[in-house]
Amino acid sequence: MLDIHTDRLRLRLLRLDHVANFTAYRNDPRLAEYQAWELPFTSDQGHAIAAEQANRDDVADGEWTTIAIELDRAHIGDVVANVHSGGGVAEIGYSLMAEHQGQGYASEAAGALVDHLIAGGAQRIEAGLDTRNVPSMRVLEAIGLQFECIAKQGFRWRGSWVDDVRYAMTADERRAWVSRDLSDPQMVQLVPITPMDSRRWAQVRTHYSQRRLVSPVDISFADALFPEEVDGVPVTPWLRGILADGERAGFMMLAAVTPAHPEPYLWRLLIDRQHQRRSIGGRAIAELSELLRAQGCATLLTSYIAGVPGSPEPFYRRLGFVPTGEMDDDETIARLSL
Repeated sequence: MLDIHTDRLRLRLLRLDHVANFTAYRNDPRLAEYQAWELPFTSDQGHAIAAEQANRDDVADGEWTTIAIELDRAHIGDVVANVHSGGGVAEIGYSLMAEHQGQGYASEAAGALVDHLIAGGAQRIEAGLDTRNVPSMRVLEAIGLQFECIAKQGFRWRGSWVDDVRYAMTADERRAWVSRDLSDPQMVQLVPITPMDSRRWAQVRTHYSQRRLVSPVDISFADALFPEEVDGVPVTPWLRGILADGERAGFMMLAAVTPAHPEPYLWRLLIDRQHQRRSIGGRAIAELSELLRAQGCATLLTSYIAGVPGSPEPFYRRLGFVPTGEMDDDETIARLSL
């Protein structure tokens, strides 16, 4: 019988005793906004799902299986799996009551489900979602799935064909993801990027959901080649790769100090998805600050999009950047005293 325990949660097959709560949260418009089911979701539909899998003791081959997520014996959501016929490929999904979102429960439950599917023989895990569903993207990214494509009008949703964002990973990629080094590196360095290694630096990539907040390295190279003008004068780009214990872990681009632009501006900072949450970004800015102080600079500017899921605002505020009250289009301008 499927019964999975994680650090905080228990996962077991959805049964009749879950149906009342299952029906209630599926009718919450906040939860259902990007989900596939129609509203209203009836009690009869909930009972039908529970009845269909009443005789199962695990995820079924070729069928959707719904698994309840329980926290301290309270039912707070569900994960679902569809193991394609043959067992090698499995699709996953998840729903979590609004009051329990934002605490890592969806990632914890979905990760446990993925590991269970892989242990049962799945070699590839897939998921599809609405192009606007950034919180769900972040759940998939947290457990190691990667963006593959946007399938144009690839999903029929509430009577219309809509674009479908496709994520996936292999079993080997999941094993590598959970075993990656999450410790703080001993050494973080800013190093020049040369024509010989520029393509390798272009392989440094954030999560897909973060691309709306920071442009990737290849776009940054293009921006450096054709720099924007500020006050009628093109800025001067200064590019550096970020090494963490000798591994390519991030990328930084500065609008350097010139007579026309006397205050340095952190134009681009990104950390590779494999190296995030290792304190590398903060240490890279510390290295940059030391270089700037040696050049006689007293402040450093940057900008960010505030108030959206995944915004880097908390990161910059922790480092001491203070909003100036100015905006650059939709970005908040902030200043760090060096």
